Amino acid sequence: MSRAPRSPAARRFWGDDDSATNILHIDMDAFFVSVELLRRPELRGKPVAVGGQERGVISAASYEARAFGVNSAMPVAQAKRACPQLVILPPTMDLYAEVSQRVMKILHDVTPLVEQLSVDEAFLDVAGARKIFGSPVQIAQQIRAEIRRSEHIPASIGIASTKHVAKIASAHAKPDGWLLIPEEATLAFLHSLPVGALWGVGEVTRRRLEGYGVRTVKDLADLGRQTLIHLLGQAAGNQLYELAMGIDPRAVTPVREDKSYSREQTFFDPVTDRTHAEKIMLDQSHDAARRLRKNGMLARTVSIKVRFTDFSTITRSLTLGAPTATGADIYAAACQLFNEVTIPKGGIRLLGVKADQLSDAGLGLQLALDDDGRRSRAEEVMDSIRSKFGAGALSQASLLESDEDAGGRKRN
Repeated sequence: MSRAPRSPAARRFWGDDDSATNILHIDMDAFFVSVELLRRPELRGKPVAVGGQERGVISAASYEARAFGVNSAMPVAQAKRACPQLVILPPTMDLYAEVSQRVMKILHDVTPLVEQLSVDEAFLDVAGARKIFGSPVQIAQQIRAEIRRSEHIPASIGIASTKHVAKIASAHAKPDGWLLIPEEATLAFLHSLPVGALWGVGEVTRRRLEGYGVRTVKDLADLGRQTLIHLLGQAAGNQLYELAMGIDPRAVTPVREDKSYSREQTFFDPVTDRTHAEKIMLDQSHDAARRLRKNGMLARTVSIKVRFTDFSTITRSLTLGAPTATGADIYAAACQLFNEVTIPKGGIRLLGVKADQLSDAGLGLQLALDDDGRRSRAEEVMDSIRSKFGAGALSQASLLESDEDAGGRKRN
């Protein structure tokens, strides 16, 4: 049997499967660090983090680092003060994406009802997989064992009758464990937790609720729906009351219809150079265009998203004269928008390009006045070359001129 979860409250609610506990929440433990330690085994057992080297923030921290108070989103300088012996490794995002893709394949081999939340996190609905793979607990054990066998990294899994409770359960199962919350134990489990465990209760809301004597989820539930609506407003009050009562009707939704194609990137070391930022947008624009072409879609609007180191964020949008699936068009619009943005001294923490207001390319393409079709045909040829020889076989020349890739990492 898997190790018991660390939380004493969680141990009390260890129980047997029932017919309603079909939702699994899989969370890879310290995912970025776990992957890096496969290449740096000599660092196991030491405080390790992945993030910026001199500036920026921590993206992931080992449990040894967390013992010193190092957490994700913590500024690097603060992390080094908290743990002077901390080893900070630069991120290898392409590698994490590859491992994530293989892990998600393991999940899809169990059920098609997989809702991926991020590179290291997903929900599963295993109701239809019981006859083949056994109970949800057996399925969770098999998933964890297969991830460990094939990828050599740990995963924690929460099992419950709702997505909200399954997610909380996986957090209590960490590190490297699993936790089942039977349906009949849901309220007892929830009501034993601090109110901050509820989705939607951030620091500001938590402090406000504490002003009314609310410290646990049970305290919040005892206030009643109408009192919470009066205190927090209709939407927030109603939602928090239902979550506190174990009510969460959301289904696991594996496929969402694309309403836009976007790509954004967070930088561990802030970007301060405009030329570097534009090269990143060039890569993002062509990535969005490739996905548009792959899915037979055109975009009429281009947007950029810029977040600065003080976490302030701006977005800018531009409607094109004609819909497009050409990276050069998207990039030109993105640059036009970015020219109006002043980069502050601290630099840019996040940059993204989005193409939306989609239409079906099969309905006909009205070319822009300055486009004779050669650019779009050239990019289609590039698509076919990449498909045959791999994604790295061809790239925009301006991206090859630098010895750094679009994420600021050195090329090999």
